[in-house]
Amino acid sequence: MQLIGMLDSPYVRRVAVAMLSAGVPFEHRPISLFRHIDAFSALSPMLKAPSLIADDGGALVESGVILDYLGWRFPAMASMRPRSLPAFRALGAALTLMEKAVQLHYERALRGPGERSESWRARVRGQLTAALSALEATAPQAFYDDAIGHADIAVVCAFGFVRGMVGDVVATDGFPRLATFSSEIEALPAFRAAPAEDGVAVRTEVL
Repeated sequence: MQLIGMLDSPYVRRVAVAMLSAGVPFEHRPISLFRHIDAFSALSPMLKAPSLIADDGGALVESGVILDYLGWRFPAMASMRPRSLPAFRALGAALTLMEKAVQLHYERALRGPGERSESWRARVRGQLTAALSALEATAPQAFYDDAIGHADIAVVCAFGFVRGMVGDVVATDGFPRLATFSSEIEALPAFRAAPAEDGVAVRTEVL
C-alpha cells in the first residue's frame, strides 16, 4: 500500500502515525497537491490528501475512511479505535480542530485581502478556541486507554498543526495540559518517524 500526501497535513500525518503505531506496512510518497498536481492526479484523480493506494491499485480517500478500512484489515489497527465516550468526544473535537485550522490556513494562503471574510474568520477562530478548550478540559485522561489510539493521534496532530500554521492568530498558550500531553506523545517513535514537515517522507529508521 502507498500513502500519498504531505506530512504537514494533519490528516495525512494522523494516518501515517496510526499505520506506524500498528505496524502496518506501507510506502509513503510525499506528493504535494499544489506543486505536484499532475503526479497526484495520476494516482488519485479526486486530488484528496491523504489518499491510500490499496492493493488493487485504486485510491481510497478521507482519513477516517482510510483508518476504518485499515481497521477492517488489520486487528492492531482496529484496536486503536476509541473505547470510551470521552475518547470519542476527544476525537470529534480533534477533527473539528483540524478542519477549522486547515480552513483558516487556506483562507490566508489562497485568498487575497480583498477576498477574505473577516466575520467568517472570526467564527472559525471561535470554533478553534472552543475545540481547544474542550480538549484542555479532559487532557490527558480522556485519551489513553492502555495504548495510544486514534483519539490520541488526532489530538496531537491537530494541536501541532494549529501551533505550526495558525498559532499567530489562534493563541495556544492558554492550554498547558494539552501542550504537555502533545509534547509527551510527539516524543514517541511513530510521531518522530512522521514529522509534520513539508516534503519529508516517513523516516522508518527512527522506529
